[in-house]
Amino acid sequence: MKVNGKHYRSLWWDSEQNCLQIIDQRWLPHDFRIQPVRTMEEFSDAIVEMRVRGAPLIGATAAYGMALAMANDASDNNLDAAWTFLEKTRPTAINLRWALDRCRTALKPLPVVERAEAALKLAHAISDEDVEINRRIGENGLKLIEEIAANKPNGEPVRLLTHCNAGWIATVDWGTATSPMYQAHNAGIPLHVWVDETRPRNQGALTSWELGSHGVPHTYITDNAGGHLMQHGQVDMVIVGTDRTTRRGDVCNKIGTYLKALAARDNNVPFYVALPSPTIDWTVDDGVAEIPIEERSERETTHIQGKAETGGFGVVQVTPDGTAGGNPAFDVTPNRLVTGLITERGICKASPEGLASLFPEMTQAAE
Repeated sequence: MKVNGKHYRSLWWDSEQNCLQIIDQRWLPHDFRIQPVRTMEEFSDAIVEMRVRGAPLIGATAAYGMALAMANDASDNNLDAAWTFLEKTRPTAINLRWALDRCRTALKPLPVVERAEAALKLAHAISDEDVEINRRIGENGLKLIEEIAANKPNGEPVRLLTHCNAGWIATVDWGTATSPMYQAHNAGIPLHVWVDETRPRNQGALTSWELGSHGVPHTYITDNAGGHLMQHGQVDMVIVGTDRTTRRGDVCNKIGTYLKALAARDNNVPFYVALPSPTIDWTVDDGVAEIPIEERSERETTHIQGKAETGGFGVVQVTPDGTAGGNPAFDVTPNRLVTGLITERGICKASPEGLASLFPEMTQAAE
């Protein structure tokens, strides 16, 4: 997508400097900073500290981390060590392990002398595939928006609600939940997007920054406003992303997604999840019982970063001294609350049968 009129991916390989370049998302939406990543420690820091974030982008970053490891030492021992080092950076988003497994499986049979070049080519391929997957998710999600628009009075916008940031900066490009929005906007369909703030890191501000840069009308709202808007008929569809989805269609996404799904069900609002297939964990059935939920620093809940009215950036404490903060980063929405899953292969029900209809080869492999 574009920033100040120039197209960017969320990461890219800099062949001149022989390193990965990333957009440091900790400074968005107020400051657009690009950071080189040159060491394994910097790769770990980028993922842990959420310089890069979003399941697909974490996976692509990890693939480049494996490429760096092979450039440094392509031995079997270092291949396994790099896998272990990167796999522990974040526990919930399945794309991380998916990318690492794909790299190790592809590289292990190769002669050591061929691994560095092959690893970099594979990282490029994983990034390019992510862009295409998200573009196709957008095409399939666009059909849902077109159906809603067809029943609207002339000029009345389709009103979408999203949670967290499942945008292009959470992927390599296009985004998951935002891809249908961008494609609908590009097609001339009037839209208005309700953007949840998504505490504690206020990642909805990233979505607002993205949509504003692309010219998509939107309003930034508190997390607790969504149910009220649904009660008053101001939401036509909810569309969110996912960090891990089970083989039966349970969806693990940013904390607060479950509550949006409950409000949507109570108000007969369709609740869709934009689902890239690498985010499906075919080894897990019951998301509530089986998916590990990352518990992040309590400081994320007790403090907040922002831009001062006088200019400049700063961190302020929002709680009384000594108050403990709890910070589960994700929750699980059971499949019964999900209207449908928008994948690169089409739209299906959030059920074992629905996923099997689109990904029969994966279902068979998991059995």
